[in-house]
Amino acid sequence: MSSELPYRPCVGVVLVNPDGLVFTGERVDTPGAWQMPQGGIDKGETPAAAALRELEEETGVSGNLVTVEAETQDWVLYDLPTHLVGKLWKGRYRGQSQKWFLLRFSGSDDDIRIDQRHQEFSRWRWSSADDVVSDIVPFKRDVYRQVMAEFRERL
Repeated sequence: MSSELPYRPCVGVVLVNPDGLVFTGERVDTPGAWQMPQGGIDKGETPAAAALRELEEETGVSGNLVTVEAETQDWVLYDLPTHLVGKLWKGRYRGQSQKWFLLRFSGSDDDIRIDQRHQEFSRWRWSSADDVVSDIVPFKRDVYRQVMAEFRERL
């Protein structure tokens, strides 16, 4: 029963450029699904360190090209749709508990390299906050709404 499973500890990154636009990437495994960088927190890793690691692993953007401006006040939870429980993360989790970070990007578009070893994204773009919310898969939409609302004044 999925309600008995724990949430996977995870971080998310809102990478924002000087124009207030947000990085989104189209998932390699789900064409048409756009999302912000995110991923699990390794054992012994702080959420902030995980956010910087995930950013670099998924976009090639190193920590010296960003400034951490904010993090969500609380952890944001979401449940997987029933048809995905048992298929993702070896069936160990019902969804994710995420801490989101707003990172200000000081580099150039040339610094973004999605062709990483374990490539997550097939292509990327800068999006408005509203487009970020509308382009995410439906089961994560409330999470994205909450995160964009919390960070909106800083975008």
